Amino acid sequence: MIGIISSCSQLQDLNLGRKFHLYVTEHGIELTIPLSNALMDMYVKCGDLLAARILFDKMAHKTIVSWTTMVLGYARFGFLDVARELLYKIPEKSVVPWNAIISGCVQAKNSKEALALFHEMQIKKIKPDKVTMVNCLSACSQLGALDVGIWIHHYTKRHSISLDVALGTALVDMYAKCGNIAKALQVFQEVPQKNCLTWTAIICGLALHGNAWDAISYFSEMIRSGLRPDEITFLGVLSACCHGGLVEEGRKYFSQMSFNFNITPQLKHYSCMVDLLGRAGHLEEAEELIRNMTIAADAAVWGALFFACRVHGNVLIGERAALKLLEMDPQDSGIYVLLATMYSEAKMWKEASNARNIMKKRGVEKIPGCSSIEINGIVHEFVAKDVLHPQFEWIYECLVSLTKQLELLMLKCEIPAYGDEFVS
Repeated sequence: MIGIISSCSQLQDLNLGRKFHLYVTEHGIELTIPLSNALMDMYVKCGDLLAARILFDKMAHKTIVSWTTMVLGYARFGFLDVARELLYKIPEKSVVPWNAIISGCVQAKNSKEALALFHEMQIKKIKPDKVTMVNCLSACSQLGALDVGIWIHHYTKRHSISLDVALGTALVDMYAKCGNIAKALQVFQEVPQKNCLTWTAIICGLALHGNAWDAISYFSEMIRSGLRPDEITFLGVLSACCHGGLVEEGRKYFSQMSFNFNITPQLKHYSCMVDLLGRAGHLEEAEELIRNMTIAADAAVWGALFFACRVHGNVLIGERAALKLLEMDPQDSGIYVLLATMYSEAKMWKEASNARNIMKKRGVEKIPGCSSIEINGIVHEFVAKDVLHPQFEWIYECLVSLTKQLELLMLKCEIPAYGDEFVS
């Protein structure tokens, strides 16, 4: 029965899992600790935290697996306060539930909280293990927190944590995403018995840094080593072609996915190809690719076409792409603004005005931008017109000072000020 429940967990089939739970109840099958844990795990993985919690609360004797399952579930779905509350109630001091809550935070893209928990672990003298390191490196990758990532790397060396394929891949990914591709390449060479994920990490990293031919070279070397690429590997290669403007190579690898490796292109692959073709000005081909897709195009696919049309000034195709985007999300302020800008650049003043008026009538407001920066291991987040940051007054003073310096520099270099027309 446990094996069947575990299969439901892997398939994330909640209805089937509920039927087996009902079968257990109706046939008087004893809810042993392992069976209860399996049912809880199934409910957590299928997103039914309430059912999992009811089982958890009914358990007379809870194991570390029971606690960990619930902690992971709450963290994964963003209920960090509840996850912490359970974490602090666990009777035995173990790294396992701490790894669970950190992993849950990473999966929920709550990386700042993940690193804060890692810091708390050290204060509480709970020794992190390799799983902790891998999860925290993933958090650093999401945040671009290079200094913290370097500290974790040094920590693994100081505590003689061996560099296996999982840790090595996490380090390669972290260094690449945090801007140090040279270090990513160095670590890649040190990783023993590289697997598909390791190769994919370095290929995607090289693509991210614009090293298109290097990414393709590593992809070819991976194939020669006998490893089979997966969907993410091809996404990295296509991304490399996109950043490098390698249209022919992109077409070749996109075709190879299906014919050579029997991999069905997904939305991200189509988005990458549309972006590649669009950047190169092949807008009709990009639109035709979307029409021939075997799955419905999403906002990323149509967005890639729309932005390319804006760059190349193709109002006709750009308008069609924008309308598709607004069908999907009528509240997306950016599309209205860019559509109006595209019309204005084409001197289609009436259409530009209409786009702005429709935006106003629908009550759509422009969402302020957000950015973050890491200083001394602390990640600071900023929102446009932000007054919540504790040092916002000092920050705005710096911005005013920088603006004045830029204005002086522009005058010296005879560069037109913002908003001025360039005179030929």
